[in-house]
Amino acid sequence: MFAGRLTQATLRALDWLAARTLPPENMPAHQRTGRRGEEDAYFYLRRRGYTIIARNYRSPNHRGELDLVGWDRDVLSFIEVKTRTKRDLKPAETAVDRDKQRELSLVARDFLRQMPPLSEWRFDVLAVYYEHGHSRPSFELFQNAFPVAYNRGFADSY
Repeated sequence: MFAGRLTQATLRALDWLAARTLPPENMPAHQRTGRRGEEDAYFYLRRRGYTIIARNYRSPNHRGELDLVGWDRDVLSFIEVKTRTKRDLKPAETAVDRDKQRELSLVARDFLRQMPPLSEWRFDVLAVYYEHGHSRPSFELFQNAFPVAYNRGFADSY
């Protein structure tokens, strides 16, 4: 547990140093926030006992990506990370709408084709909030966030 916290502190220090010494990234602020959220999500899930096996997995066959893929005990979890700087009218997890769910399902199916047959897997959504005045993010984890029942034949097709 200590090694994970040390690694996270080291990465934050390197990010801080890079921000002050390297030329600015040619990336919009919301993308930098999203990247930071995914990094903090990784360490948050590790502290909760997840074993992360893939980050930013993309399929050559379908659009989109799986932010994180990891084992939560015996269940393979496809984790979508949504990062926000405030809790507006719409919570972060609601951004995973029907279209996004379908996109994630197709990429997950391609991922599962590379694995031995599994009995249990699910989709999780992790909302990461960097609210004004707080140096550390807050997290809301929604395990088994959505079913794939509307996508008939999903399990049979991998």
